[in-house]
Amino acid sequence: MIHCQALRWGAPGQPLTPPVDFQLPRGSLTAVIGANGSGKSSLLKVIAGLQKPLIGKIELDVPRKGGLSFLPQQQHLDRQFPISLQELVAAGFWGSTRSAEIRSQRLKAVLEDWCLTGLEQRPLMALSGGELQRALLARLSLAQAPLLLLDEPHAALDELGQVLLWKHIHAWHAEGRTLVVVCHDLAAVRQHIPQTLLIKSTGCVLGSSIDLIHQQPQARVA
Repeated sequence: MIHCQALRWGAPGQPLTPPVDFQLPRGSLTAVIGANGSGKSSLLKVIAGLQKPLIGKIELDVPRKGGLSFLPQQQHLDRQFPISLQELVAAGFWGSTRSAEIRSQRLKAVLEDWCLTGLEQRPLMALSGGELQRALLARLSLAQAPLLLLDEPHAALDELGQVLLWKHIHAWHAEGRTLVVVCHDLAAVRQHIPQTLLIKSTGCVLGSSIDLIHQQPQARVA
């Protein structure tokens, strides 16, 4: 599904790692961990095609249209943009050929799934951080992409939001989708994600989450 060969990324002239090679198979669920500034978010942007690698190449075995969905960190969203929560979530239908009736039914169900019912007409600027994060995740739920790239999806979520997040991540994985999740909550990684890509200045290591979490100097696990 994802094949990276001799890959280096980062600011021009400032690669974050030596050239690295790794493969994430179709249907896998992988966490990305590492110290602050190690390049976790940048790697997801490179995989998503939003940022060019310095060298190397990435091959994605997904359709060109609708094959990939990317969840960015919410600080990259303009909360002054004049749309409602419902309009933000409905953007997940982009490219869909479903009828208006089916889209309406699906939208209602997804809003209920993420406990957003009653907030449909609230503008983005009036949402709490947790409500906005659940709206962004609800938008992702409407997409049918086989590859999901999630950059800190747990950010700003309360206990209920965390439960909903992991419930949906496991459901998407059970559907056979490939997920790559940047996550700072190492206890959650150990509990929910079997495979981890650890990014270090000396390169990347792909392996068991339990084994690699203990190689993370800042690891704090329950």
